Amino acid sequence: VQLQASGGGLVRAGGSLRLSCVASGSITSISAMSWNRQAPGKQRELVATSTQGGNTNYADSVKGRFTISRDMANYTLYLQMNSLEPEDTAVYYCNADLFYYTYDGTPVVSRVWGQGTLVTVSS
Repeated sequence: VQLQASGGGLVRAGGSLRLSCVASGSITSISAMSWNRQAPGKQRELVATSTQGGNTNYADSVKGRFTISRDMANYTLYLQMNSLEPEDTAVYYCNADLFYYTYDGTPVVSRVWGQGTLVTVSS
């Protein structure tokens, strides 16, 4: 079971990027999924969350600019980022609360993290 994030890159201020995070493996179900980010020299912070029931929450710093969405048919989480600012420069990580079975049939509920994708916004 793993998460694979992609979509990061270099963009000018005011531009847009769309991040994707795909969950793979023998997953039974996914509840909450989130995007977090860590800027150089700073602690990791929560950016946006999408619950299984369809509720979303955003950090104040990205409200109105970022949109989180999920395609559960394909176990994929997205983050549409518009009006990017240099302060958005960070490594973006996705995570998901997964329910799955191990190889020996043991049920597991676990928060799994993706590897991160770098977003750089130039001024």
